Amino acid sequence: MSDEHIPGINPQAAPSGEGCADCLHGDGPGWWFHLRRCAECGHIGCCDTSPSQHGTKHFQETGHAVVTSFEPGENWYYNFETQQVFDGPSLASPTSHPTEQPVPGPAGSVPSEWQQRLN
Repeated sequence: MSDEHIPGINPQAAPSGEGCADCLHGDGPGWWFHLRRCAECGHIGCCDTSPSQHGTKHFQETGHAVVTSFEPGENWYYNFETQQVFDGPSLASPTSHPTEQPVPGPAGSVPSEWQQRLN
């Protein structure tokens, strides 16, 4: 990817943490399936398959339309407004949650019947 500026992507914005910021702060059941990173501010939210869907809620509340995966080995971007998947620039590290963090996560918070709770 070239160094051209893409609206909604701030390559210097560091991730807000290692897990869904909202789930970890008590908004929802406290666990997630996959994680998404806001490409504009670095907010880590859970995916739409997760019970709380905090990644989409962050977009709805802030207007930050571009997210990227925060899963190890994934490097795609998604624009909520255009509903398009695309390639983008490298972002500030880390680019994923720790590989030892389980999916779903976080460890110790996932219910045994988690598969029935997915969206």
